[in-house]
Amino acid sequence: MLEPGDIDQLCRDRGWTRTRLIHALRTASQQRDDALPADDSLRRMVRQWVSGTRQPSPLYASLLADVFGVPFGPPGPRAPEPESSTMDELDERLSRAAAVDQDVVVLLQDQTQSLRSLDRRLGAAQLHTQSRAHVEQMAGLLPYATGSGTRAQLAGAVAQAASLAGWQALDMGLEREAWLLHEQARAAAHECDDPATLAHVTAQQACVLIDLDRVDEASRVVERAATAAGSRIPGLLRAWLWALYAETRAAAGDEPRTRRALERADALLASADGDDLPFLFLDGTHLARWRGHCLARLGAEEAITHLTRAAEALDPTFVRAGAGLHCDLAAALTAAGELDAAEVEVSRAQALASLTTSTRQQRRVTKVSAAIESRQR
Repeated sequence: MLEPGDIDQLCRDRGWTRTRLIHALRTASQQRDDALPADDSLRRMVRQWVSGTRQPSPLYASLLADVFGVPFGPPGPRAPEPESSTMDELDERLSRAAAVDQDVVVLLQDQTQSLRSLDRRLGAAQLHTQSRAHVEQMAGLLPYATGSGTRAQLAGAVAQAASLAGWQALDMGLEREAWLLHEQARAAAHECDDPATLAHVTAQQACVLIDLDRVDEASRVVERAATAAGSRIPGLLRAWLWALYAETRAAAGDEPRTRRALERADALLASADGDDLPFLFLDGTHLARWRGHCLARLGAEEAITHLTRAAEALDPTFVRAGAGLHCDLAAALTAAGELDAAEVEVSRAQALASLTTSTRQQRRVTKVSAAIESRQR
């Protein structure tokens, strides 16, 4: 659990000023219908929290947790509320959750899908605040949903929305927030009791480990997710799991297992016609892009062929994916000594990464650009 003294570091992680933090606190309070004092008072409270001269009240500790996505404490002393007040609040929350039926859950799932589609075009930075608010809205209803069927469906919706917000946080370079959002997704997925949802959000969390260069741990996470799901999940998801496993092994430099995993993914994808999973975009083109990425990490020259074909076929609405593809192609061309072509590809990757404000892809572009410069010396 974080303490008030961590506020400045959390703001630095996000590139926030204290003015931006106050705006976020006010936005979170409005979603709860809570009133906050004037900005000057809030600035004074933030200074006191950070210096340790004052502890956040339970209200502000809760708002800070909403804003940063992590538990906050310790809360200051709180006078007990009258029993009638707490009973009324509980009754209100139960009534609000009771209004969530199957149709409402479908609308919430549609909203997640809309955010997912916008994310691939506009990038995480444009949508992450909205995605977090969407997660918080559903997560606030879940503890008070008493109907077993509706509660399970709502839990599944929370799991998918939290995993999307976690993926966006990873793209923004907020690895700790990405990890915690995936933890929230996994907890909700356990409650919804859907093996496909649980396998997806658990394995996707391994991407955080890959970015932290904890690749053997990432492999074990994906393996456990696939083993736990077994044959109870659609072939399309099984293909995705094997492709992700291949990525973890490529990051570890394990060529034999990488190639075997890619072959398994190919075979599963070929037999997965008709599978429809809204949270997965995987077809022949995307698997070719994934194969090229893995082979490029291994330094295999054949990566150029796979990536070039994928670039020709990729849907242009997958802007961030395009940035990664051209970055991989630049890396493969650099390894092959084709530096002029590599410069063209890294420029394309930079343009697409800038368009989506992708910190994750911009880091990769910087790394490949340095490799090109090193080879040119």
